[in-house]
Amino acid sequence: MRWNSISIIGVGLLGGSLALAIRRRQVAARVVACVRSEGSLVQCKKLQIGDLITQDLKEAVQGAELVILCTPLSQMPGVTTRMLPFLKSGAILTDVGSVKGSVVRELEPLARQAGAEFVGSHPMAGSEKSGATAARADLFERAVCLVTPGRYSSPEATAKVEDFWKSLGGCPLRLSPEAHDDLVSRSSHLPHVVAAELANYVLSPVHPKEQALVCANGFRDTTRIASGSAEMWRDIVLANRQNLSRVLGVFIEDLQEFQFALERQDVKAIEEFFAKAKQRRDHWQAQSPTPSPE
Repeated sequence: MRWNSISIIGVGLLGGSLALAIRRRQVAARVVACVRSEGSLVQCKKLQIGDLITQDLKEAVQGAELVILCTPLSQMPGVTTRMLPFLKSGAILTDVGSVKGSVVRELEPLARQAGAEFVGSHPMAGSEKSGATAARADLFERAVCLVTPGRYSSPEATAKVEDFWKSLGGCPLRLSPEAHDDLVSRSSHLPHVVAAELANYVLSPVHPKEQALVCANGFRDTTRIASGSAEMWRDIVLANRQNLSRVLGVFIEDLQEFQFALERQDVKAIEEFFAKAKQRRDHWQAQSPTPSPE
């Protein structure tokens, strides 16, 4: 056992998967899960998500050595503020949020008020599915888990958070909060916007009714992530709006270049467009540490 008690605040896909993974790998002697609704309480008890499942934030965090925030980004500051009186001195807080700059800036000083430390985290693992019923104990195995210490993060607390992700089978990668937000704006946030717009445009009711019938596996695979939580993605894109707006501009310019090549019937440029994409993706897929069904 690496920890005596770990508390998970918010039990959706990631929170539920964390609880299951911690219990399966015996990373903590006790796992406490905090949920918002009575329905979630009943559901999580049925799924045996934790040793204790509660709606009481005080009961959830008292005595915990590690507290993991798994709520939507917009809820994290409020939840953290409410838990401050109950935090154990010396406790470590982390999270699973997809944006780190604003989260670290807001939560790090709050944690310090309680004599605790905040070290940001973002496991690059997930699904378009949501809720505790989608949780999997193996979700973090071989997944890159980004750790983003802030200005006041001690080397000891940062190392403990990295060790936590290792203990779940993950591959920790340390980045500054700013570098994190720049990188994921391209690799995570931009693809979600693209998938959402494909779904919005192609499946729009303005098209003939036969349109949906000719959407096959390629369309299904490309738009899979568009089925993710609208609330969660609203918070993500707003929190990382500057980076996302910038990369969207570059992406649109690249699409316009392809459009111009198409209009000119530039055979060489069009073939190079597809060949370069295939070469780069094939190379990435061969080198990627993250498991894939391909």
